Amino acid sequence: MAIYLDNSATTPLCESAKKKIAYMLDECWANPSSIHHLGVQSKEELDKSRKIIAEKISAREDEVFFTSGGTESNNIAIFGAVEKLKKRGNKIITSSIEHPSVENCMKSLENKGFDVVRLPVGENGAINIQDLIREVDEKTILISVMLVNNELGAINPVQLIKKAVMMKNSPALIHCDAVQGFGKLPIKVQKLGIDLMSISSHKIHGPKGAGALFVRKGVNIVSPVYGGGQEKGLRSGTEAMPAICGFAAAAEEITEIENKLEAVKVLRDGLVEKLEKIDGVVMNSKKDALPYIINFSVIGIPSQPMINFLSEREIYVSGGSACAKGHRSTALLGAGITPERIDSAIRVSLSRFNTEEELDILAENILLATKTLRRV
Repeated sequence: MAIYLDNSATTPLCESAKKKIAYMLDECWANPSSIHHLGVQSKEELDKSRKIIAEKISAREDEVFFTSGGTESNNIAIFGAVEKLKKRGNKIITSSIEHPSVENCMKSLENKGFDVVRLPVGENGAINIQDLIREVDEKTILISVMLVNNELGAINPVQLIKKAVMMKNSPALIHCDAVQGFGKLPIKVQKLGIDLMSISSHKIHGPKGAGALFVRKGVNIVSPVYGGGQEKGLRSGTEAMPAICGFAAAAEEITEIENKLEAVKVLRDGLVEKLEKIDGVVMNSKKDALPYIINFSVIGIPSQPMINFLSEREIYVSGGSACAKGHRSTALLGAGITPERIDSAIRVSLSRFNTEEELDILAENILLATKTLRRV
């Protein structure tokens, strides 16, 4: 029995997404910009998909723009906001543990002369809102902070950022990379107080190649993409209809988020209890982290041999972010975790489909691995 526990990297397609993709490929394949009957039919599917995504984040339909995924959404939001507001200041605030698709944008902006402030994180992996309040000023044009860290599961106090911006009379737009939180936490964009938010399909059992960017009504950003004007000119290019509609089909299955969150928390707590009984296991994720992500270290056993040992037994985990392969985790470093623990870190990331039985088998094999690999 294969046990897949690397859902923060990507998720398997759900059945409804598979069926929708097949329908779009076989029967509804026309360009949604075409004005003939087939094109109109495709446009109706596009509109329906936009409505579904908007409902899942409590946004207006005209605030949702489809992209190719989280990375493109982050790039459009960051560069688009900075280009729009660059005459009002040159300061940008982010966290020290952002996803590479945000951090590398920041490095590029630094090279262009922008002042990028990276807020430190505490032991729990989240920023301290007081640090942000101290840094925000009238020259700050963008704040970009992720909702959930992809390696530790730390949840940032994003809903407090708007108050800091208003307190300092700052023109800053607020962007949130919510790729790891979408579908796992209840998200209402107005309650979060954000202007821009990125989400992705393949983290919620939808296909790769689709994502969305929320842009609050009244917020104007400059598009870095020039073309035929699709997505109201923000993201030109013929829409990838099978991926977009598969994304929406997967999103439609996001229901009873809070109940599922509690159920996953029970699974997480049970796994942690078993792991902590194994000699040398140290937890890196904190109890207040998103329970879908459990990061721990097995002291003395590097990540790769442990991953290989489990993989041979058809148990699939990761050593950290799949987007930072070959690099020591900046998230774990930022949280004050020692290099020795980082080099032996394992990330288990769950989906709503994982079971207690699977996690019991994982714990048993972690114990077996510690005995086997240490002997070797």
